[in-house]
Amino acid sequence: MRTAHATLIIVLSAADNELLTRTGAGTPLGDYFRRFWHPIALSREMAEPDSPPLRVKIMGEDLVAFRDTNGRVGLVEPRCAHRGANLFFGRNEACGLRCVYHGWKYDVDGKCVDMPNVPADAGYHGKVSIKAYPTRDFGDMVWAYLGPREPHENMPAEPPQLECGIVPASHRYVSKRLIDCNWAQSMEGALDTAHFSFLHMPAPGVQSNENPNAAADENRLRWLRHDPLPQFTVKEHEAGFVIGGSRRADNDQLYWRITQFMLPSHSLTPAAMPGETYFGYTWVPITDESCWIYVYGWRTDRPLTADERATFDKGGYGQLAELGPGYVPVRHRGNDYLIDRDDQKHRSFTGIKGIAEQDQMAWESQGVIMDRSHERLSPTDVGIVRFRRAILDGVRALQAGNAPAAAGNPGAYRLRSGGAVESNHLSFEQMMQQRFGSTTGSVS
Repeated sequence: MRTAHATLIIVLSAADNELLTRTGAGTPLGDYFRRFWHPIALSREMAEPDSPPLRVKIMGEDLVAFRDTNGRVGLVEPRCAHRGANLFFGRNEACGLRCVYHGWKYDVDGKCVDMPNVPADAGYHGKVSIKAYPTRDFGDMVWAYLGPREPHENMPAEPPQLECGIVPASHRYVSKRLIDCNWAQSMEGALDTAHFSFLHMPAPGVQSNENPNAAADENRLRWLRHDPLPQFTVKEHEAGFVIGGSRRADNDQLYWRITQFMLPSHSLTPAAMPGETYFGYTWVPITDESCWIYVYGWRTDRPLTADERATFDKGGYGQLAELGPGYVPVRHRGNDYLIDRDDQKHRSFTGIKGIAEQDQMAWESQGVIMDRSHERLSPTDVGIVRFRRAILDGVRALQAGNAPAAAGNPGAYRLRSGGAVESNHLSFEQMMQQRFGSTTGSVS
């Protein structure tokens, strides 16, 4: 049965807003984020051994990534230990990145393995290193761990084992795009599934299909439009929590949209019905005012077709934006997302083409860092409140000496989410068990 709405009046203080949004080195959230693995590039950005180095900026830290002759990825600070020349301009050759200023060469662990302008008897050959971080290739993404690595710190051995990385490469598609605002408000947008009844709808003057025998996607659109007050259930699990939002469907059924949140910055989308493609996101702060969102779609039953991949490349299926050079969306803040006011008046609710771009407009329009101390939440924001609590509780636990357990449990990230249409007599747990074989969406 559907549960009643409860009053929800929670205002985040300015201090907690700072805590939620700042990920630079030495900040409480920055320390917390650094206890987890994060994507730092698409694997295809450095697909070949000895390919050109790649600039990387993550949580305000400038780095350089390179794939060596043996296929290992190094992630190192950009300053050569000799005179500080930037290693982005270095030569990637023979299992190392060589500074072009005086030839000092560094391996993927940051160790200087060659100093051609230093006499053999100088006493510091083999003793010079620059900062380097561990990396892994997983799921067509390169992941890095930027946290402490002392033995007592229990560095997580592997990235989170998202299902998209476990299926064969032929079954998945991975991309990314630049987001021009703080990571947290973009993350919150993915957990706020109530907005679909407005942001992604046709213009109010466009009639919905009232035929209950219409195609499934038309019925879903109708249910979303007619019930703008979904009722939510939240269930915690080892990696975070799952949110189920139910709307009235036809007869005695409910249309459920189930979203996963996984610490610290992963989400799985609520749209996939049985037999459809699953989608997920991972947010990685670049600075406090911008972030990357890694987007992945995958099938468990078959490889993706060439036509499907071509559609993904063009920003199709709603979850991916149409991209220009550098993974920057074609429709972005700088050009007002190419909003078409005539289209907004007569055809679509926003006048902006693309579900992903509509989402991005909403996130970025809140400012580069949203001031949450002035917002007024509603009962449909329960997932947002739970997300903030999870992050802030994790940060404070780490400050008290308790490392995040989820970081050391990569198997807990094998989860699914999506949609379901079930009897309104089923509880959330019963619906989840019927849809996914698990009350939390976990994959065995």
